[in-house]
Amino acid sequence: MIRKAVLPVAGFGTRCLPASKAIPKEMITIVDKPVIQYVVQEAVKAGIKEIVLVTHSSKSAIENHFDKHFELESQLEAKGKQELLDELHNIIPDDVSIISVRQPEALGLGHAILCARPVIGDDEPFAVLLPDVLVDDEGMTRNDLGGMIEAYDQTGAAQIMVQNVPAEVAYKYGIVALEGETPEAGKSEKITGMVEKPEAGTEPSTLAVIGRYLLPGSIFPVLAETRPGAGNEIQLTDAIDTLRSNQDVAAYRMEGETFDCGHQLGYLEATLSFARRHPKYGEGFRELLKRYQSEA
Repeated sequence: MIRKAVLPVAGFGTRCLPASKAIPKEMITIVDKPVIQYVVQEAVKAGIKEIVLVTHSSKSAIENHFDKHFELESQLEAKGKQELLDELHNIIPDDVSIISVRQPEALGLGHAILCARPVIGDDEPFAVLLPDVLVDDEGMTRNDLGGMIEAYDQTGAAQIMVQNVPAEVAYKYGIVALEGETPEAGKSEKITGMVEKPEAGTEPSTLAVIGRYLLPGSIFPVLAETRPGAGNEIQLTDAIDTLRSNQDVAAYRMEGETFDCGHQLGYLEATLSFARRHPKYGEGFRELLKRYQSEA
């Protein structure tokens, strides 16, 4: 069973400027919780017990968010604000650990994952969740990360989450090539190649890589030998492509919905989606939508 997940949070979030100038982009809120909390809770729901944050000295707010705040909690308790106190206690369960490691230089996603090697080790599979992508599991009995873990356990193949996208926008994504037919949602199929942002009309499929991976510990020695690629950075996709020569890698077609919160419109769409069904604010938010729609 996969129990560890790596979340690379060291980036400066330039796509989110100016909002991310003074606070980590991962701490920008969707309704009443920062983006990073949704991602961690997604991992926890799938059975993850150890969260490894690959971070930077400017990102201490993320670590503080998952730490206890004794003074604040004492004040809430003294004032009888039990509901707020419970929300703080429920950010993560007591049996889940948050571990931080530093990425000293911004050398790419592959390098960020490599920084977690001392914690994960070379013999244990683990998940990677990119923190600016929200994966919504509304109405699902098992989230997509849980489905990927099941697929890994059954086949032993590394899993990469993909989403079917319109052919006319496939050039914006990393696209996978498959050995067989496009799998139905919740299923996976062996990958024969990956193309980063293919030219229009040359894409091998319309299945785009989303930002969720299940990888064997053997990816670490591969990453250690991977030379800088696009952008002069160590690319995770290059290491996965090398991994395919020794081990099967499969594309897991997601069932849920994704939101790119590293982009302003994706963030706004996520806010709309999560706010309209929020247990506390949903009804009032839907009334606001009606009011503004009538004024449009």
